[in-house]
Amino acid sequence: MIWHLIAAVFAGLAAAGIGLILRTLSGKRLPKWIVPVCGALGMLGYQIQVEYSWFEHKQAQLPETATVISTESSTAVWRPWTFAFPMITKFSMVDSENILMSEQDGARLAEFILYQFERHHTDILITQHYLLNCDNRELVPLDEDSRDPILEEIRTLRETSPLLNNVCT
Repeated sequence: MIWHLIAAVFAGLAAAGIGLILRTLSGKRLPKWIVPVCGALGMLGYQIQVEYSWFEHKQAQLPETATVISTESSTAVWRPWTFAFPMITKFSMVDSENILMSEQDGARLAEFILYQFERHHTDILITQHYLLNCDNRELVPLDEDSRDPILEEIRTLRETSPLLNNVCT
């Protein structure tokens, strides 16, 4: 977090320097306020670039066996450009190397961990163990301590669900 602040300050200083050079090259015909405006635009541009490249940066850090299942975009009033170009702030992924396949009563079962990444002032990682019946598409979360299924939260996935296709194939 501190490195982003330092980088934003240096981006602002560099852009202010460009504004100062432009003012000097114009023979001081450009107004004085061009320097702080360029500095502010440099800092804003850096922040926008960091926010929009977050998803690609996180994807590059994932192992080769990781598959992104879903992404969520969001908009914010204090970021008016996100209404035209929403940015990805949350995504879910499964690591195919950590899927445990088994068979019980003739049904194919897959136990796996679903990872959810969220972008906030610090990144948040939420992990949840699941058990998926590949034949009838029932997905049930598992208790973290006892690994018992939480039957109240059982749900049935669509046949076209990316989670079903990636875990069961």
